[in-house]
Amino acid sequence: MKFGSRIAPVSHHPDDDSEVIDRTLREVDLAEASGMHAVWLTEHHFSGECAYADPLVFGAAIAARTSRIKIGFAVLQMALHEPVLLATQTALLDNLSHGRLIVGTGRGTAINHFEYAGFGTTMEEGAKKLAEAEDLLVKAWTCENLQFKGKYWEASFPMLRPRPFQKPHPPLARACLSEESVSNMAMIGRPILIGGASNEVLGQRLDTYRETMANAGFDQAAVDEACGMSWVSKSLYIADSYEEARDAARVGYLRDMEHIQNARKRYDGPKTGARAPRAGESDEERFNDDFVLGTPSQVADQIAELRDLGVRNLMLQNSFGGMSFDKVRRMLTQFGEEVIPLFS
Repeated sequence: MKFGSRIAPVSHHPDDDSEVIDRTLREVDLAEASGMHAVWLTEHHFSGECAYADPLVFGAAIAARTSRIKIGFAVLQMALHEPVLLATQTALLDNLSHGRLIVGTGRGTAINHFEYAGFGTTMEEGAKKLAEAEDLLVKAWTCENLQFKGKYWEASFPMLRPRPFQKPHPPLARACLSEESVSNMAMIGRPILIGGASNEVLGQRLDTYRETMANAGFDQAAVDEACGMSWVSKSLYIADSYEEARDAARVGYLRDMEHIQNARKRYDGPKTGARAPRAGESDEERFNDDFVLGTPSQVADQIAELRDLGVRNLMLQNSFGGMSFDKVRRMLTQFGEEVIPLFS
């Protein structure tokens, strides 16, 4: 298995943004030192749900201060980006990192209408444009003398410069929130990013992914390659006992969730929750689904269960709720020394 660190720091007050961003860069250094394969960046705007907001600029800072770790997006909100400009930005970042970029895409947030409004679009419009946006992104990376005429974009240019460092382009994966989206990506053999679900549901979706790829005519080597590029997301908390880990993780998790939910109520008003995934679950149920926690040995046992369900790559959010930097450092050090070697 490969492991990644999901870097999604909530900043609870505008005055804290700069400090949170600085601390998050130091956490990236820890992730590389601990043996993590990748850091995964998210994108949220206007509410502090993600302190750095722009994963492209933040990714460039990471490329400049690291040498080994992959830089992944989980995910770029495609509804908020012009595809040709995004192709240029990601190609540059792929060169700056010397081929360490993984591009995870999605329509955008499934619930924050205010983020779409801030960029002059809507959730519904973003969904309609997603497939064409990805098509133009890939063509911009790879084609010469491009003549593109779609429903939403037209583009004509001789060649993208710089070209991506990786050939033909950086790995591309799609965030999937539903069984249907998993099947759709399997039909075209695209790697997936999935999370926010119980182990039982994750196992079912990974089974669906493999079976659908096989039924679509992909051979076993292609299925294995796509699974080897797909990632599952959870959160991590390590402590001296299961009870201590659960209690401390729950406090931090609920603090962040309260901030995020309050922003949605304040900025979205009556639209809040209209299309929210997992809308029928309580915060407690989401917490139980989202975490691997306990002592290093207990965490390893929980990861082994995920491995046995077919998880090949696991990204872990290891900082939340205003957790101290010292705690993050201890946790990542323990994870690197006592857990990662068990799955090498």
